[in-house]
Amino acid sequence: MDLASHPDSAAYGHLQPRSPLVRRLLAKNPSPFTFTGTGTFVVGPPGGTVAVIDPGPADPAHVRALIDGLAGETVSHIVITHTHMDHSPAAPALQAATGASIVGCAPLVLSDDGPRADAGFDATYAPDRVLVDGESVAGPGWTLTAVATPGHTSNHLCYALAEEKALFTGDHVMGWSTTVVAPPDGDMADYMASLEKLMARDDAIYHPTHGEPVTDPQRFVKHLLGHRRQRETQVLRAIGEGLVTIDQMVAAMYAMVDKRLHPAAGRSVLAHLIDLERRGKVTRAGDNWQTQGEA
Repeated sequence: MDLASHPDSAAYGHLQPRSPLVRRLLAKNPSPFTFTGTGTFVVGPPGGTVAVIDPGPADPAHVRALIDGLAGETVSHIVITHTHMDHSPAAPALQAATGASIVGCAPLVLSDDGPRADAGFDATYAPDRVLVDGESVAGPGWTLTAVATPGHTSNHLCYALAEEKALFTGDHVMGWSTTVVAPPDGDMADYMASLEKLMARDDAIYHPTHGEPVTDPQRFVKHLLGHRRQRETQVLRAIGEGLVTIDQMVAAMYAMVDKRLHPAAGRSVLAHLIDLERRGKVTRAGDNWQTQGEA
């Protein structure tokens, strides 16, 4: 990734307006998994009482830029979509500086030796209040309502900003790439159900944590659902062609994808296989997979 030539390269360290009620501060943690970095969102009228969604990694420079950018404003809530290490670890430092309440997803700490985009789960996360589907926090001129969207992680929440018909989608829907669904916590059936849930909504815009806004949400989600169903078909076809291990499937299915992403792609393939196994379409023997009823 050539950061110097990417428009986001000028955004590090500065709150950028996205709408009358939304600003974004980009953390300088670019990677093949985070794109140009983690987007921390500030919701509320500038100069007033605001909420911060996903304060980001525990990077002192990012935290300082966020605190400086909020000078003269009151932070009432620090809102967390999920507890991966590029999303929530800055919450304690921001709370110490502002006195805001930490609210959002439930704590979740798992030991996971597989490839992660974000080095695992945040063991320091300690919310003052856990939100469930449909619960809200509010300030003058804004309301954020939790939308439970398990799949990427079991504790993932999106947040709807009613005043702008906007949805902050965390890592459930990203503006630049598909989402990694990595077992044991990531679950493909849950992820697909959560996408279907978003299809039934009438949001006008998505603000993902990574990548640009999504301005045609329903069409975009329909595309994501189709992409995942196509991947499922590819998995079944690969097994039928004798590609019976995940490594063999990834090499064929992701031949045009950066090989640094292949381990994470393997986790998504595993998530598809687990889902297919539950539905009685495939079985496994050790590292090998076969279609149900195959000799």
